[in-house]
Amino acid sequence: MNIYSKEVMEHLMNPQNAHRMPDADAEGSVGDPSCGDSVRVFIKVKDDWIEDISYLVFGCCGSIATSSATSVLAKGKTLDEALRITEDDIIDALNGLPDQKIHCSNLGVSALQKAINNYLVKVEKDNSNENSHSGR
Repeated sequence: MNIYSKEVMEHLMNPQNAHRMPDADAEGSVGDPSCGDSVRVFIKVKDDWIEDISYLVFGCCGSIATSSATSVLAKGKTLDEALRITEDDIIDALNGLPDQKIHCSNLGVSALQKAINNYLVKVEKDNSNENSHSGR
């Protein structure tokens, strides 16, 4: 018997959106020191929507599958909708994870949240620079 669901195996064998994105608008990285896994998420944003998303992952089967599932769930969502994606959403999308792999669901979600927050900080900074230059 396989300890992984059919959905986990599908994401593991055919990971979605797994690649570097050199022209990303923002990125976020997260690592788990207890197991050594790490995820780096890249996002391309247009009109507050995640137009494209990708990731690079170093880790176990659970980390690969959860990163893939996170990218699928986030693509095409608004930034606010994507920020509301939870570990439980990832676990549900994968039809469950073994108890010892539950922590993996947090990696992709946390890296996605960091990428979005980094994007929002960048936009805020760009807007404040534009406003300070236009006031001259």
